[in-house]
Amino acid sequence: MANLALHNLTKSYGNTEVLHGISLAVDDGEFVVFVGPSGCGKSTTLRMIAGLEETTSGIIEIGGREVNNLEPKERDIAMVFQNYAIYPHMSVKKNIAFGLRSSKMPKPDKEKRILDVAGILDMVDLLERKPSQLSGGQRQRVAIGRAMVRDPAVFLFDEPLSNLDAQLRTQMRLEIKKLHQRVGNTIIFVTHDQVEAMTMADRIVIMKDGHIQQVGTPEEVFHRPANTFVAGFIGAPSMNLLPGQLDAGGITLAGGRIVPHPLQAPASDVLLGVRPDDLHPDEANPILSGKVTVREPLGSETLIYVETPSGEVIAKADGRTPPQVGETVNLGAAMENLHVFDAQTQQALT
Repeated sequence: MANLALHNLTKSYGNTEVLHGISLAVDDGEFVVFVGPSGCGKSTTLRMIAGLEETTSGIIEIGGREVNNLEPKERDIAMVFQNYAIYPHMSVKKNIAFGLRSSKMPKPDKEKRILDVAGILDMVDLLERKPSQLSGGQRQRVAIGRAMVRDPAVFLFDEPLSNLDAQLRTQMRLEIKKLHQRVGNTIIFVTHDQVEAMTMADRIVIMKDGHIQQVGTPEEVFHRPANTFVAGFIGAPSMNLLPGQLDAGGITLAGGRIVPHPLQAPASDVLLGVRPDDLHPDEANPILSGKVTVREPLGSETLIYVETPSGEVIAKADGRTPPQVGETVNLGAAMENLHVFDAQTQQALT
């Protein structure tokens, strides 16, 4: 196991810079997930850590050792790709053993190591099978086993679950998280799926256009987003963002509704943010009013789309007695669940 550090990492293709000074410190044994839309630079960063892409500038350290000039095999890392890349003509055992092909470990030790890894992944009974005899989730475990057998300092996962169906993705998320709890290796995991990021990570690195937008625990990035991009990207449905004017009396929304807020800041144009989870029908202390246009039943809860003077918002209502389409509703939210962003910079105001 080892820590990982990126110092002002940049990457350019010709005159086009696609990664703009990425800096990050990952603790020994930490599970860090890079998340962001396609083209944000997360996979490029991962490939630079692995040594599959050259850095334009900056330093990469693994275990306190600079690795910029080291070949991938010398960096003590193991990578699991989106494509399983397992050999169809080899058994599960031989596929896992392939990770030790260049090792000088004695054969009995290799055998023990393979069995240990197969035991951790619950694949001992599958060692003699060919990949064609395995499910998608089992094939992914073979790819993970081939990486694990080397006992690397750092695991790198490049969207390893995106080829699986929804049920298998949920299963593999749980298995990878349990695996990390058992073996404790440092893991860098890249995904475009914010649900994967929220459910698996110790910390999340949210990227956009080659820049890090925020680094924090799942709770931090969800409840205290640094800017409107993070607020909209993390959470489903996305956070409602309503234009308003901040002054000493609170925040004035379109239509003249004033939302009291204790924020101490100069008068300015702002965006008031509230997550659908925190916005609900409330006759006593409403901050918004409008007409229900669409309902989406979810069982115990119902998402309601409400057209207000500030625009359409999404709220949650009780699934047993939700308001009807066409009905006018008042919506409220607790003060501590409101977020305020500068309308120009898009940054959170605190």
